[in-house]
Amino acid sequence: MFFDGYGYHGTSFEQTYRCYPASFIEKPQLESGDKIIMPPSALDRLASLHIDYPMLFELRNASAERVSHCGVLEFIAEEGMIYMPYWMMENMLLQEGDIVRVKNVTLPKGTYVKLQPHTKDFLDISNPKAILETTLRNFSCLTSGDSIMVAYNNKKYYIDIIETKPANAISIIETDCEVDFAPPLDYKEPEKPIAPVPLGKAPDEEAPAETEPKFSPFTGSGRRLDGKPLNYQPPSVSHSGSKDKQPNVVNGNAKPSAGSSSQSTSRQAQGKLVFGSNVSRTSKDTPKEPAKETKQEQSSKSEEPKFQAFSGKKYSLRG
Repeated sequence: MFFDGYGYHGTSFEQTYRCYPASFIEKPQLESGDKIIMPPSALDRLASLHIDYPMLFELRNASAERVSHCGVLEFIAEEGMIYMPYWMMENMLLQEGDIVRVKNVTLPKGTYVKLQPHTKDFLDISNPKAILETTLRNFSCLTSGDSIMVAYNNKKYYIDIIETKPANAISIIETDCEVDFAPPLDYKEPEKPIAPVPLGKAPDEEAPAETEPKFSPFTGSGRRLDGKPLNYQPPSVSHSGSKDKQPNVVNGNAKPSAGSSSQSTSRQAQGKLVFGSNVSRTSKDTPKEPAKETKQEQSSKSEEPKFQAFSGKKYSLRG
């Protein structure tokens, strides 16, 4: 059964038209959505059928084997012609005046969609989620494999529909849909920074190990058990000084110098044991005045009261 000679038959709507971009009828608002403009005869036929609303259609380009889906905005086109967004014609590889087949379909409501921007500039927008939500209000359905266009701030951003659930084509009218983003097509992982090589050195040449200070034992200060101050203050020992000092080698026939003899006697006067000193020679070589001083110091030390431990009184716990 045919209707008015336009080839409508059966209980479904299916017809071929010649397609033209929306700029031919001065409808720039079509570019921000996925709706087409059809002739009035299509509305007469669709009204006589029991179809689901809102009206959704399948667009098929048989020559390029491309399929997409769309909605309808108005029925004001000339007979045998339809007008569609130019980005949709690019998806279906259609030129002006090419034949496209239009068929009414019923699509399930979408629950998940995965998007992939062509350029990473889309992610630089202050609020891409809000821009995407505003743009998708003009869309009635999404098809896997299509590339939709988002216009913002006098710039066009293209986004690929990678995956849709629960079907390859879904309806996004009055539904809660989970949206996921894939990395942009021009995204590159940041390269690891290379450490700069100092001038005058080969890259394989390792820096010399820093000289660590060696441990110098017994460099602290001494304390007496009775709390009295020390009569002798030990000289500070430096690391470099102890490293550079070398022991004096004295031959058996050689005589010690005057400086060494005076140092040995001064150390003995202070009451310290000095290993390696010539004690037998000090009586002959050194004068008697230092010896007198040592006797006086020993007598003065003997006069000082010695520290006696546990010399306090004892008390009973019973009182």
